[in-house]
Order: sequence, then C-alpha cells, then structure tokens
Amino acid sequence: MTWGDEEPASLADLTAYDRLANELGFVWLTSNDHLVYGRPWLDGPVALASILPAIGAMTVATTIALPVVRGPGPLAKALAAIDRLSGGKLVVGVGPGSSERDYRAVGIAWKERWPRFEEAVQALRTLLRPASEPFEGAFYSTEGMHLLPAPTQPGGPPIWMGSWGSDVGLRRVARLADGWLASGYNTTPEAFGETLQRLHGHLRREGIDPEGFPNAVATMFLYLTEDAATADAVLTEVLAPTLGRPPEQLRERLLVGSASECVEKLARYESAGAEHVLIWPVGDELHQLERFHDAVMSQLGAG
Repeated sequence: MTWGDEEPASLADLTAYDRLANELGFVWLTSNDHLVYGRPWLDGPVALASILPAIGAMTVATTIALPVVRGPGPLAKALAAIDRLSGGKLVVGVGPGSSERDYRAVGIAWKERWPRFEEAVQALRTLLRPASEPFEGAFYSTEGMHLLPAPTQPGGPPIWMGSWGSDVGLRRVARLADGWLASGYNTTPEAFGETLQRLHGHLRREGIDPEGFPNAVATMFLYLTEDAATADAVLTEVLAPTLGRPPEQLRERLLVGSASECVEKLARYESAGAEHVLIWPVGDELHQLERFHDAVMSQLGAG
C-alpha cells in the first residue's frame, strides 16, 4: 500500500502499483492492518481484495492481519474470500498488533492481547479448514461454525506469524504457525540470523524440520536516493516519528539511502537466511519500485 501524507491511495493508484510490481518481477504483494493509525489508512483486507484482478502470478499476503482486533470469525470469512478470488494465492500473516488504540476501538482490553491472540490464531486456522475439529477456548469457540465457501487451498492458506524475536514469541511461532515474519524496523541482518537460529531450535523441539519452515522480513521501508540530505529527511521527518524509533537506528535497519547501501544490506540478509524481504516504498511509489528493480534487484540477481 502507498504511504501517503494526507489522502490514502485510490483504486487506480493501487492497481497501477500492482501492475508495475507484476511487470517488474516482484513475487509478493502485501497489505498491513490497522483500524487507527497516525496516517490515513485504507482497510487492509479490502484494499488487498480490490487489486486481485491485476496480481498475475504474485502471492498476496497480509503482513499482518489482526485476528484479535477483527475477531477470528469475521477475519476468516474475509480471508477465505480473498483466497478463492486470488485463485489460492494467499498467505495469511498474523500478529496481535502493536497499537493499543486498535484495541480501544473494538472494546478489547490491551492486557488480554496475548492470551486472546494465541486462541484467535487457533480459531482462525480451524475456521479456514471446515473439515477440522472445532476449537474451544476461554475467549473463542468455533463449535457449530462452518464458514462457507471454504478457501481454495487444500487445508486453508498457510498462516505465518509475526514476531520481533523474543523467545516467548519464537516458541509461539514454532507451535502455531506455518512461517515466520520478522519486522524490518526491529532487526538487523545479523540479529535476524541469530533469531532465525533460535527459531530453528524451537522448531526442532516441536518436531518440525527447520529447513521446510519459511520466513520473510516485512515492514522493510524503502527510499532510494543518492542524496544523503534527502535520506536524512525521510528518516527524521517521516519514519522516526511514525515508527517511534531513533533515526540512527532506522538508518542501520531500513533500506533508506543509496542503491549500493541497499544492495549491501540485502546481501547480508540473504547470507543470514532471509528468504523474502517485503519492501515498503515511502512516497513516490512507482518510481521507487522501478529504481529498486533497476539499481538493486539487478545487482542481487533477485526476482
């Protein structure tokens, strides 16, 4: 989705972005999810559904959707429709969310987010697999619920889970998820590699082969510029106040700066074991996609 200062993207903007990404060889198209945010924010699943006619062979994903805030039932209904309408190309990325305002908006206590999240993921998986046994928990029950039509993918779309890398979070990923989503503005290539190794240990303890467990780095904000002053302005005036992180920390972590700096950082992520990096252009989206393709992807040999 476009970043946008005042007005969110129009359908024409989203479709143009989607088509260009497809033409340039990008393989994933994703949307994030907030009810209340510091900038105007289109509904994530609705925006994702709106561009399905133009996705071509791209995978579509929620990075991330909020099953506690939306409720596992309504979210499962929307995701099943997106999976069917995309021809079975959906990856469901989920997390509890990091905004207390989202929870206030739906009348759910912020302190309940973690126990609710664990249950919501299990309920969501059950609802996306109509033939499975119902889930019964303290907060949610799927007894007697059959949300039809079912998703296109046999067994439902895979559910990937966001985690910033705590051991509690990684154990949760190993127990409940089909893949791991790291946060670009909360890690570095070296920290990602160390966290991935810890996740592999948790997966082995769950009897899961780490080699078959996929990962991606999401929320990787991007602004390519050879002008250091412009890069500083993007970090200090746009990203730092929105993300609540110091500019120097974000400079180390995100793809803001010259093409050569971005190539070097992404090569380190690849060496650390990252399988996908999901970029998020900060303004001038179409031009940024083209520059990234021409100046960065070409140097990495990436598709």
